[in-house]
Amino acid sequence: MKVAEAVGRALTAAGVDHVFGVVGSGNFHLTNAMVAAGARFVAARHEGGAATMADAYARTSGTVAAVSVHQGPGLTNAVTGITEAAKSRTPLLVLAAEATQPTSNFRIDQAVIAHSVGAVTARLTTAHDAVAQALAALHRARHERRTVLLDLPLEVQALDVPHDVAQAFDPAPEPVPVKPSVAELAELVRLLDRSRRPVFVAGRGARTPGGRDALAGLAERYGALLATSAVAKGLFQGGDWSLDVSGGFASPLAAELIQGADLIVGWGCALNMWTMRHGNLIGAGATVVQVDDDPSALGVHREVDLGVTGDVARTARRALESGGGERREGYRTPEVGAALAARVRWRDVPYEDEGTRERIDPRTLSIALDDLLPAERVVGVDSGNFMGYPSAYLSVPDHEGFCFTQAFQSIGLGLATTIGAALARPDRLPVAALGDGGFLMSAMELDTVRRLGLPMVVVVYNDDAYGAEVHHFGPEGHPLDTVTFPETDLAAIARGYGFEAVTVRTRADLKTVEDWFTGPRTAPLLIDAKVTRDHGAWWLEEAFRGH
Repeated sequence: MKVAEAVGRALTAAGVDHVFGVVGSGNFHLTNAMVAAGARFVAARHEGGAATMADAYARTSGTVAAVSVHQGPGLTNAVTGITEAAKSRTPLLVLAAEATQPTSNFRIDQAVIAHSVGAVTARLTTAHDAVAQALAALHRARHERRTVLLDLPLEVQALDVPHDVAQAFDPAPEPVPVKPSVAELAELVRLLDRSRRPVFVAGRGARTPGGRDALAGLAERYGALLATSAVAKGLFQGGDWSLDVSGGFASPLAAELIQGADLIVGWGCALNMWTMRHGNLIGAGATVVQVDDDPSALGVHREVDLGVTGDVARTARRALESGGGERREGYRTPEVGAALAARVRWRDVPYEDEGTRERIDPRTLSIALDDLLPAERVVGVDSGNFMGYPSAYLSVPDHEGFCFTQAFQSIGLGLATTIGAALARPDRLPVAALGDGGFLMSAMELDTVRRLGLPMVVVVYNDDAYGAEVHHFGPEGHPLDTVTFPETDLAAIARGYGFEAVTVRTRADLKTVEDWFTGPRTAPLLIDAKVTRDHGAWWLEEAFRGH
């Protein structure tokens, strides 16, 4: 057996059930070995899309995923998606063929590229050690929540592996959840005991088995309100005391209540400038606590009064056990409860519809889609001026219903994000919310949607521009010719890929969308929504303070 086959079989046997990629000569045998061993291969049309699909699949499924790429340009094509995954600490294994001959056109220093974007690296070096090295890379990706580039030198892939080595698939031991120290736990409980208006903000680190229930139980004990960062949207969906997302997407009421907190606890959450609106959501005199199982993450984005090193679910359960006593009202007063029921959702905030005969208000569009879409949905969102509308106005059933690949703030990832999330949750209707710029960057993956038979809805908030730049520089009088474009018939493009498509300019145009939802859905649907563009989205001014 060759190294390529042995490694492919070993990774599949160790639990890698989905591999995404574009196959070339250097990753052909490895990828086929994984398929033969039972893994599903998802062929993308571009390596950048493949990397983001794998990222989104891993986030939504809670398992490690793999992306397989050709040596050299296959890897460089995937770099933006790999960067997003690395910055997000997604457990992702990048299987990259490697040309080591100096005269090869494909020769680049792949390890340097990986390190430069925050990924960690491993390499196959000998036939005897190849399987163990590959499994070690997988273990690191899975248990350290890292994006790992595994370089697969072409000459090593072609070597013969001893039979006994090829069959050695010893699983690595599962890591033990990090236990908080007695002193840190006692101080956390003391701060909870003295708080009167506590708010919990859960992030990516709370999206673990048991995380939601542990935090909900502790919050009920102390009367805390529950919010999330954008990447954990939906974690507390359906709860009476949920504020939904904290930060730039927060509704006016949610922002007001977070600012009124006397204690803010970030659970597996960075409390960065986006989640805390550059600190503006932290009221004067509020105590700030951060809980994370990685001690290096504590206090990185802002000074905290207490940092607790511990697994989110385990720390919350221990705090509940240590606190004792009767349930406290805290922030959960009848007045707050009535306000949350009436106006915590963005769709309940009154607005003046700015739509015309030619362009629909994105708020009106988003509310209408929220009503039309089945409740069981998974929403992927691209980046741009538009992105607050689907993020704030489209509800999701839980944290597996929203996939937000925005750690690198790249546009063009949203369609691939939704494909990966859809494969992780095939029981739900996938909804891709894109801007026209991101859509045109990634339109080739419409072919992937159609080929996979996904009943996807692709919504393009189309302002015929890079809207963020228009609204950032336009008020200062700068010329905007470089960021505005002639109107394009995006619906026609989608039809060319086998989609059903509709152009929406007014609320009445959504009747076609309603018919699609109630029909057989034999083809995916693209909605080319010509949205109003007179001013930037409400969150944009806040966002640009970070530039």
